[in-house]
Amino acid sequence: MTSSSTGQRIVSLDLLRGLAVAGMILVDSPGSWSKVYAPLEHAAWHGLSAADLVFPTFLFCAGMAIGLMVPRLTAEARAGSTFWLKVARRTGLLILLGLAINLLGGFLDLAHLRFPGILQRIGVCYAAATVICVLAARRGEGGRLAFNLPVTVGAGVVLLAIYWLLVAFVPVPGFGVGRLDSYGSLPAYVDRQVFTIAHLWVGATTPGIGVTYDPEGLISTLPAVVNTLAGAIVAWAMTRGKGLTPVLALGVALIVLGLALNPVMPINKKIWTPSFALVTSGISAVVLVGFELVARSGRGLGFDFVLKVLGGNAILAFILCQLLGIFSGLNVFPGPNPSPQGFVYALAQKALPDPYLASLACAVLVLAFITAIQIPLHRRGIHLRL
Repeated sequence: MTSSSTGQRIVSLDLLRGLAVAGMILVDSPGSWSKVYAPLEHAAWHGLSAADLVFPTFLFCAGMAIGLMVPRLTAEARAGSTFWLKVARRTGLLILLGLAINLLGGFLDLAHLRFPGILQRIGVCYAAATVICVLAARRGEGGRLAFNLPVTVGAGVVLLAIYWLLVAFVPVPGFGVGRLDSYGSLPAYVDRQVFTIAHLWVGATTPGIGVTYDPEGLISTLPAVVNTLAGAIVAWAMTRGKGLTPVLALGVALIVLGLALNPVMPINKKIWTPSFALVTSGISAVVLVGFELVARSGRGLGFDFVLKVLGGNAILAFILCQLLGIFSGLNVFPGPNPSPQGFVYALAQKALPDPYLASLACAVLVLAFITAIQIPLHRRGIHLRL
């Protein structure tokens, strides 16, 4: 992967991560939640939309960082406490930061603090994938670790199989076996029992019932770890000097396998079904190959600078997006549009009569604003790390 490297930064990885960040901002920043531009809406339940690809891509990118890290470790570092303390620290910070954002978003209401969340899931997946990849690694030349492909693949298969068996065959009290809806499925039931309804995402509702699950729930994190492992495997494949064909073939194979499983276990982001994990991992791999070809060509994409800026500071972009989202919902203006979101949307509608295009324009404006904040940091090589 050295052909697209700049110092210690991998350009194609930054581009892919930047695409995920840009997608996240556009999805999370509409001018009106009732007028979301269609491609930026999540699938209602089963199915796959462009918006559903954002989070799996984040996990895939986190996995790539792990895959690139393993060969840099020594067997001595693996046996010592310093490395594992660093992993624990990073995991803990991600979880705590996620909880802090949830607390702010809930206006400091501890009684209804949402326990699961995006950063929490990233932290858990990062920790699990790191443990698997590092402990499975063989001792290589010069005392460095060598990535263990069979064990890593095997771990991914086992995780998907365990989750499949749980969801398909474990009876849910009061609902029975094999339900995949937002109320009677095992992931939804476990979330309600473990976290309680008061601490789940208020947007995860079932009509006529109320809040019933969390999209970043407990046991649905198992297949999400597979997206992270897929990123680690792809990073290993790209550093072997065998070209991009194996990575492209792997991506296509994962997509085909996921689609083949869809009739049996439908593609579903909300409960992160095995078919969803496979299809989204494959798409991430294919898109990465495209970015790597662009990076190696040196011709650029025209908008690749924006992706590099966002990808180089993904955590900061996420925090800014969440904080802006919280602020945009506050009633700070007099008149019929008291919130910043409503005020800006009303202005956008004056220029764009189509309400959905006006809503999209507001999201693009937020994307431009966050990018502008990060450009000076990018030019100075400043990248926020946990």
